[in-house]
Formats: sequence, C-alpha cells, structure tokens
Amino acid sequence: MYFDGMFVLIIIAFIFSMWAQFRVKGTFKKWAEVGTSTGMTGYEAARRLLDANGLHDVPVEPVPGTLSDHYDPINRVVRLSEPVYYERSISAVAVACHEVGHAIQHQEHYPMLVARHKMFPVVNIASGIAPFLLIAGFLFGAMNLIGLGIIFFSAAVAFQLVTLPVEFNASSRARQLMIQEGYIANDEERGVAKVLNAAALTYVAAALISLLELIRYIMIFTSNRE
Repeated sequence: MYFDGMFVLIIIAFIFSMWAQFRVKGTFKKWAEVGTSTGMTGYEAARRLLDANGLHDVPVEPVPGTLSDHYDPINRVVRLSEPVYYERSISAVAVACHEVGHAIQHQEHYPMLVARHKMFPVVNIASGIAPFLLIAGFLFGAMNLIGLGIIFFSAAVAFQLVTLPVEFNASSRARQLMIQEGYIANDEERGVAKVLNAAALTYVAAALISLLELIRYIMIFTSNRE
C-alpha cells in the first residue's frame, strides 16, 4: 500500500509536469504578443547585457525551434531560438536575458553552476546506464544490479536538484539587470516575472518526478532485502 501511495504521487507529479509544460508555452505565447517600451529584440537585449557585463567575446546565435534557448558553457555561446532572437516582445527579452544570466554566472564562477559543470560528464554516463541496470535488476531479481542502478540514478537526480538554484538565480539576475539597464519599464516586470516563473516550474516538475522515482526505487530495494 505504501508503494501504491508513492506511485500515486509520481502520477500526480507527471500531471504537474504536463501542466507546467502547457503553462510555459501558453505564458510565452501570451507575452510574445506584448512589445517592450524599448522595442529591443531578444538578440539586442542579450548583446547589450553581455557587453554591459564585460562579456564582449560571448557571441549570441540563433538556433531553430521554439524554447530551445540555452547557454553553452563549453563554447561560451548564448543560443536563442529564432522567435526569441528576432522578436521584440517581453517574452523574447525575458528569455534572452535569462540565458545571459547563465553567462554571467559562468564569468563569476557561481558555485552551483560550477558544481553542475563538474557533475555533467559523470551524470551524462550515469543517466544512460541507470535505466538498463534497474530494468535488468527487476527482471532477473538481481538486487545488486538494482542497488547499482539506484546509485547511478541518484547522480542524475542530484544534477537536477543542483540545476534548480542555477535556473532561479539566472532568472533573478535577469530581472534585476533588465530594470537596472532600462530594458523594460517597471510596469513590464510583471510580464517578465510570469514568463520566467513559468519556465522555472518545468525544472521543478522534472526534479520532483525524478526524486519521487528515486525514493520509490530505494523503498523497493530496502523492502526486498528485509
């Protein structure tokens, strides 16, 4: 019954995740139709904010897709989806400045970002191996494989948890700098906050699902060893 209760929580978390994805798309679309008072594109906002923080050597590039925006710490490039790169809206400027927030974190050696970068190579391997170990362990009743799978899966969960403060910090930096540099008016901050908060919810949902799954695996593992 305890396991069944945990399974119900995981299902609820999945529903929350789907809602978060739906909300971020809807919120982005809504505020993509609202222009900023400055009339800047996402590219212009990103470029100016990078330059204002001494990151003249960090390029801003357009990439295909929607909400495919990201900061590449290896090549030190801010990549913006085409709607964000070219459009003049609150959504575009908010997302662009959020990604610049990651570039500033990188420049300042923000501890959680440094930790995430160091974890990535291990997590990249662990997240690929963990499902096979868990499936094999459950199929063949091999508790050692399940235990090993839990260890690898724990690394992936830890990575997602470390990602949360990185994302929230980047959004906080973006909001403060956008007002400080005059990229948005005070009355436009509400729209920026809604866009960035909706995006943050997707990370929270993903971390919650992974954490609940990990707890469930641990419960199954410990109960079978009793």
